[in-house]
Amino acid sequence: MQYEIIGAALVFLLSAALAWPLGKFIVKVFLGEKNWMGFMSPIEKLIFKISGVNPDKEMDWKQNMKALLGLNLLFFLAAFVILSIQGLIKFWNPVGIGNWEPTLAFNTAISFMTNTNLQHYSGETGASYFTQLAVFAWLQFVSAGTGITACALLFRGLTNRSSAALGNFYNLWLKSCTRILLPLAVILSLILTVSGTTTNFKGLQEVSTLEGETQMVAGGPTAPMVAIKQLGTNGGGYFGPNSTHPFENPTYLANMAENIAIILVPMALVFAFGFYIKRKRLGLYLFGVMSLLFVSFVAISAWQEVEGNPNFAKMGLEQTVNMEGKEVRLGPVASSMWGVSTTSTSNGSVNSMHDSHTPLSGGIFLLDMFINAIYGGVGVGFINFFVFMVIAVFIAGQMIGRTPDFLGKKLEAREIKIAAIVVILHPLFILAGTAISSYLVTADPELGWLNNPGFHGFSEMMYEFTSSSANNGSGFEGLGDNTPFWNIATGLVMLFARFLPIIGPLAIVGSLAVKKHVPQTAGSLQLETPAFASVLLAVIIIISALAFFPALTLGPIAEYFTF
Repeated sequence: MQYEIIGAALVFLLSAALAWPLGKFIVKVFLGEKNWMGFMSPIEKLIFKISGVNPDKEMDWKQNMKALLGLNLLFFLAAFVILSIQGLIKFWNPVGIGNWEPTLAFNTAISFMTNTNLQHYSGETGASYFTQLAVFAWLQFVSAGTGITACALLFRGLTNRSSAALGNFYNLWLKSCTRILLPLAVILSLILTVSGTTTNFKGLQEVSTLEGETQMVAGGPTAPMVAIKQLGTNGGGYFGPNSTHPFENPTYLANMAENIAIILVPMALVFAFGFYIKRKRLGLYLFGVMSLLFVSFVAISAWQEVEGNPNFAKMGLEQTVNMEGKEVRLGPVASSMWGVSTTSTSNGSVNSMHDSHTPLSGGIFLLDMFINAIYGGVGVGFINFFVFMVIAVFIAGQMIGRTPDFLGKKLEAREIKIAAIVVILHPLFILAGTAISSYLVTADPELGWLNNPGFHGFSEMMYEFTSSSANNGSGFEGLGDNTPFWNIATGLVMLFARFLPIIGPLAIVGSLAVKKHVPQTAGSLQLETPAFASVLLAVIIIISALAFFPALTLGPIAEYFTF
């Protein structure tokens, strides 16, 4: 057990150590400074020339939002069409996998376009090699690039003195893909390939089992897709079991590499914020607040899984730890570390079945997604955290009796209202969706959604909407989710929960960008202090507790007390 704890600690420490220099590199990309990926410039210029885009044109927040939404609409339409006619595309489809049902194609196209990767299908049986690479792997790059670009626009807006220009979405988006995500994905893909992750186009292969029988086993170009799924906080598995599958995650070292990849870029963007605004200490304080929550959640989840399920002892069975739904080669602590990492960052990949974790451990995963800002998804995680910062600055300003200002710009009614709306939207999507699904399954038990009744069944439905709203994609897999209701409902939640929380904060920085800079005085609110960090931490916990505690008591907490 001590080796598992050491492994989890190494994952965190190595991630933080690598994130620091990566954060500096990201800032160079954002600012257009010379960097070691400059050799991509000719390819980028060619892409801009073919597309007719002027990458040097400055755009305000509204123009950038139009570009972001327009490009993502094209991504969705292309993905939906390919999924709908997959069976007609014979290229890289050796076993002849057919077309997709419309509501599933709708859900999946939105899922990958929004960086959610909620999967109501099983990859090895539902998607051809062409679909896996040309739709899923491609969308995992461009959706992650969208999130990083939105974060870059936020940084620019916060540092503007009195200009509406936030940069050029197309320029930042392409460079986020080619200079940040692509080189990292190539490195991780090579590491995984050497570790044993499959990389082939051989279709189904006949193998002999230990029992002496023969079995058809699916392979495919897994390593390239797994690399970007982790680095882009996407999480969509090449295989149905995701990273519990040995072809995706073959060894403990591969597990560590993938876990580091999950939290690496989100951590780096927190440091990048401090470097970009030239306030490294503030970046460290923000990283400290996030890390305090992260480490606490890992400790609680691991403690619960190591304690095990007391119901086994009542049945006369010996169980020292809870190994249900976990891989023996990884163990409970590595599973908890991954579970908290994947739900903290809106990654959504799994190396154990979250449905089989103990109630409080599953509740921690839900709480991660309720907050949706502990490191968070690439780019959008920091944007969500920025909203909490605005609320905390407003509250702190009221406490000291002065108009709140944030990084030298006055926060007024417009900015506070937008932040409040963004904060309210997340629980609205989750709780409203959970209430509707609970009513429907109660009114018509024949729907057959739930394999587990009672408190756990409620948690399964709440988890599905929470994962969709947090653009996470993981699930409590006891839920029968490939139905028209779940495909359409979660598809709409993913769509609105992805873009409204991006539009709102960028509207705030668009408003702040044109305001005159207010010099700091002795009476100004100091952000780089333990006091403000404490207020920020309290705001995050209180908002999440007020919004979601009643729902948690109906699900994981109630289930815990039935043990």
